[in-house]
Amino acid sequence: MSELQTTAPVDKKIIWPLQSLNFFMADLQAGVGPFLGIFLLAHGWKSGLIGSVMTIGGVAGMIMTIPAGALIDATKRKRFYVVLSAVFTILASCIVLFTQEFWLVSISQVATAIAGSVIAPAIIAITLGIAKQKGFNRQNGHNQAFNHAGNVVGSALSGYLGYKFGMPAIFLLAALFGILSVIAVLMIPAKAIDNNAARGMKEGNSDEQASGFKVLFKCKPLLILAAALALFHLGNGAMLPLYGLAAASKDQENASMFVAMTIIIAQLVMIGTSLIAMRMAEKSGFWLVLLISFISLPIRGFIAAYLHSHIGIYPVQVLDGIGAGLQSVAVPGLVAHILNGTGRVNIGQGAVMTVQGLGASLSPAIGGWIAEGMGYNPAFIILGSFAAGSILLWLIFAKTIKSVN
Repeated sequence: MSELQTTAPVDKKIIWPLQSLNFFMADLQAGVGPFLGIFLLAHGWKSGLIGSVMTIGGVAGMIMTIPAGALIDATKRKRFYVVLSAVFTILASCIVLFTQEFWLVSISQVATAIAGSVIAPAIIAITLGIAKQKGFNRQNGHNQAFNHAGNVVGSALSGYLGYKFGMPAIFLLAALFGILSVIAVLMIPAKAIDNNAARGMKEGNSDEQASGFKVLFKCKPLLILAAALALFHLGNGAMLPLYGLAAASKDQENASMFVAMTIIIAQLVMIGTSLIAMRMAEKSGFWLVLLISFISLPIRGFIAAYLHSHIGIYPVQVLDGIGAGLQSVAVPGLVAHILNGTGRVNIGQGAVMTVQGLGASLSPAIGGWIAEGMGYNPAFIILGSFAAGSILLWLIFAKTIKSVN
């Protein structure tokens, strides 16, 4: 574990723009998502159709994650692709704001998902290129704390603006955060990013050709991680959107405020858990961090089934914060550690995200149709139960994972 414990000093003039990028990008990526279901519900959409359009976007993002990882590995213009992705996300939000036609909304979600598939590995690569392998775990932990703090601020503002001025104000806020994200990434000097370190190259290694699929299927620990995450997100992906819809279906007076509170509570917990995950990984490795994250989902689903109200929001979203906060640090850290020296870290990140995204993209459709046909309570129970497979995989292959972290 000494490699995780050793950190390299990084110029604070570079770190602050990087952390600001994570802060502002958080609302751009995640802030609109949970509110989208409420927005479409108010325009006459049913839960099944809402779930389907989210799944369409999820599938598009899943397909693009490996090519996006390969692109980020290969390019030296990592900042440019963050800017480009931010612009596409802003434009996609504008489409939803001005039209609610099924195919146009679907196109907007596809554009958002593709942009997200580029942003995620790009920020990881920029961080790795700045902090190097030895400093990545700690810097990524700090980045995630800022990311979750950005979600708290963005969600609080979204809830207030949605209540005060209506749902369109939430989309305009996301556009503003997108502009601020562009400014932040351009403040990071291009020369501060070591492109070899950013892709996981060790000094003196040759840049061998490798595809994302080869990295995935030839590396057993990576395959186990991807499968466990796929099962987890098959249950987790629809949990928050359905929770918001369950509240709206019970005629909550301020649905946008309720959804905002679900995000704020979870993200506040994530700020702390991301820092805890960073320290746990340094002391005990990534295996324990991820095991705890998997266990949180079945408990969350059970509570959500019986307490989708202002009382239940607290335990349900605290558990969401624990699971997501731990994974936000442990997953990129474990992948970077497994593939250190290959020069294909971001393809590996993309490969994991692809299989993980398969679960996440199917989840809204599965959850939406279950909720429409059987009700919200069975939907939450069924979604939560998928994580049992993640826990089982993690326990069976504990030695394999522990051997690399």
